[in-house]
Amino acid sequence: MKILVVLAVFAVFAVLRFLRVNLLIWAAAWWIGIYVMLRFGFTAPIPSSVIMIYMGIVSLAILAYVSSSQQRREEVSGPLVRFMTEQRYTPLLALTVVAIPALAAANVYVRMNVPVEPPLFSRTVHPASPADITVHDKRIDLDAGENPFRHLETSDPQEFRKHVENGRRVYYQNCVFCHGDSLSGNGMFVHGLDPLPTNFSDKGTIAMLRETFLFWRISKGGPGLPDEGGPWDTAMPAWEKFLKEDEIWDAILFVYDFTGQRPRGREEVGTK
Repeated sequence: MKILVVLAVFAVFAVLRFLRVNLLIWAAAWWIGIYVMLRFGFTAPIPSSVIMIYMGIVSLAILAYVSSSQQRREEVSGPLVRFMTEQRYTPLLALTVVAIPALAAANVYVRMNVPVEPPLFSRTVHPASPADITVHDKRIDLDAGENPFRHLETSDPQEFRKHVENGRRVYYQNCVFCHGDSLSGNGMFVHGLDPLPTNFSDKGTIAMLRETFLFWRISKGGPGLPDEGGPWDTAMPAWEKFLKEDEIWDAILFVYDFTGQRPRGREEVGTK
C-alpha cells in the first residue's frame, strides 16, 4: 500500500474528530476516504469496475448506519433541510443545483472525447526476465532453474496429479477473476483492465515461455515489470505476498495441464 495516502486519510479523520463535526460530514468523509484508499492507496491499481462494486457496498453500509435510529436520521437530515429551506443558503443552493448536473455532463464529455494516442514508448509484451529473483528470502535461478515438480510427470504421475490439483485450487481461488474459468483471459474483472489478462489457451503465449518465466511474472506481478513492460503496467498483484512458493509452481503446472500445452524447454548453449 501507499503509506502516504493512508496517513493522509487518517490525518483528515483525526482533524474531523478533533473538530467534532456532525454525522453528515462524517458520512461524507468516510465515503470519500474509502474511495481515495481504493483509488490511490494501492501500488497495483484496482480495476475501476471493482472500485464501483466496493463503493456501492460502502454507500449501502453508510446509508444503513445513518438511518439506523431516529437520532441519527435527524442529525443527518437537519443540516440538509436547513440548507434547502433557509434563505441565507439560497445562492449556494442554486449553485449546487446547477453544478451537480454540470459536473455529470462534463464527466461524460471528457470520457467520450479522450484522444486515441500511441504509447510514449514501445511496449514489450514478454520482457526479458532477470537471471534470478528472490522470493520468500530464497534465490530462484530463472536461467538454469526448472519447475521443481515437473519431473514428477514421468517419475511419479500420481504425485504429479496431486500438484496439478493443488494448482487448480490455487488458480480458482486467486486467478480466475481476471484470467477466467476457461483460462482465456475473460474473467469478470476483465472490462476494467488494460492490458487484458493473458489468454493462456492461446498457443502464442505460455507455450512460448519457460515455467521459470511464469514464476517470475506471477511472483512479482505488475510492480515487478521492467521499464520495457510499460507504459500499460499490468494490474496483476505480486502473488509472492499471498502465495507460497510451492503454490505458485503448482498453479503453473495446472495452467499448462488445463490448456494441453507444454512449456518451452531450457536452451542449452554449446560450444563449437
